[in-house]
Amino acid sequence: MPRPALPALFPALTRRSLRIWRQYGVFWLGAIVVGLAAVLYARLIDWGYETFRTMRDHATWLPLLLTPAIAAVSVWITRRFFRGAEGSGIPQVIATLHARPSAFGARLLTLRILFGKVLVSFLGILGGFTIGREGPTVQVGAALMFNLRRFYPRSNAQIERQLVLAGAAAGLSAAFNTPLAGIVFAIEELTRSFSARASGVLITAIILAGVVALGLNGNYTYFGTIDAGPHFPKLLALAVLVTAIVTGIAGGLFCWLLLNTGRWLPTQLLGLYRERPIAFAALCGFAIAVVGLISGGTTFGSGYAEARGLLDGSQHLSLFYPFLKMISMVASYLPGIPGGIFAPSLSIGAGFGNLLHIVFSNMSLPMLIALAMVGYMAAVTQSPITSFVIVMEMINGHALVISLMATALVSSRVSRFFAPPLYETLALRYLAPPAAAVEPAAAAAASATVATGVTEPQDAAAAPADPLDTLRDEGGNGDEVSSAATPAEGAAHAPAPHDDEPAAAGTNGPAQPGPRDTQ
Repeated sequence: MPRPALPALFPALTRRSLRIWRQYGVFWLGAIVVGLAAVLYARLIDWGYETFRTMRDHATWLPLLLTPAIAAVSVWITRRFFRGAEGSGIPQVIATLHARPSAFGARLLTLRILFGKVLVSFLGILGGFTIGREGPTVQVGAALMFNLRRFYPRSNAQIERQLVLAGAAAGLSAAFNTPLAGIVFAIEELTRSFSARASGVLITAIILAGVVALGLNGNYTYFGTIDAGPHFPKLLALAVLVTAIVTGIAGGLFCWLLLNTGRWLPTQLLGLYRERPIAFAALCGFAIAVVGLISGGTTFGSGYAEARGLLDGSQHLSLFYPFLKMISMVASYLPGIPGGIFAPSLSIGAGFGNLLHIVFSNMSLPMLIALAMVGYMAAVTQSPITSFVIVMEMINGHALVISLMATALVSSRVSRFFAPPLYETLALRYLAPPAAAVEPAAAAAASATVATGVTEPQDAAAAPADPLDTLRDEGGNGDEVSSAATPAEGAAHAPAPHDDEPAAAGTNGPAQPGPRDTQ
């Protein structure tokens, strides 16, 4: 009789629905949440900076008290409750991708770290620190997606790696409204490899997060649209070369300052950092406040308003602006306060474009500013493709694509003479414990790792005892940092069942990361 077949159909449908939900639904829901989180976080940061500006308008000297106090509180909170939330968050994502995600993600991509990232970066912008929200959005997106692994019954390294990568790319895409940049960022900066089977997962996450961001913010370009004109100036090639060299040197020096603080900070300040980090943070906050007052308040915050004002001609800045902004940016990152460097780098680049307009006065100022923005950003990140795609999408500058590409490429090469890639070098400090803390057995294991080309910090305890310590002495020789191998890339992924879905929950065994090419 056919009647008993109907009840038997429901368990089969239920199992199929559950499998489809685990295979697609969890991932899609996570991408939507990443887009929503990116928008809400952006609004929180914008509100925090507007609050700071309002307070400063009522009391010009308030930053001299407010900024040091918030710096001290922020560093204390980060060290006490949210270790792993410091800095931009991109090095933490890179370290997780190139290690065992279950080990490092359990320390650097937890919901607690996510909350701390949002909270302390909000405090930082409320105090006028020169920090951006885009880098933290990358870590927030990666953390949200990574924590979805618990919905997969047999989660493994491949699933976790795909979730982290997709969340990070979707976070950047939603933060800037630059979907192409999210894809390129994942390939060039986070993994240094391309997997055709994983591309569908990546694009799906970016689309869903982007749709949410567009639905809440509308269709917009981050810096508006610039008009390149029907004809390029005769000196465009020379302007590209000069701009790339100037911004390459400036960005390279910035990276060198961050990665070699033990070589240029006075001994007294180094001692203060190691013995009294809260007081050191307050001192950095005071320096930021002083620089901000000298600049007339233009160096406070991420610099988005200043960069956009230069592009649309509504604001005129001092020729010293990019140098003062760099000082404020360095002081903002020395204590280890959570915050990104993308938006401040674009603002500094805009300042250099304004400065170079003295030399190339016959060129369109917005065009020169766009070249300088991509040049400085490429110099700091040493990711030229990501940099020019981000700026191109931000200004709707497809007419300038060749000039932007050339500037980014030359600038990143110039920067490499001064310092290694910033994010990768910082990621190495999570992947490798400080030299002084390495036991002989661990040192032997590290040697074997180098010999086999596989980066394998087995658990979260392998991360630095104090990941906030950006001032750590790397053996007294800056060249050791420059010549350090970059993190191993997770190239050996097991195949996903289809090109447009995350790995199936039943895939067995973690995918071991393979050797990574040294840049």
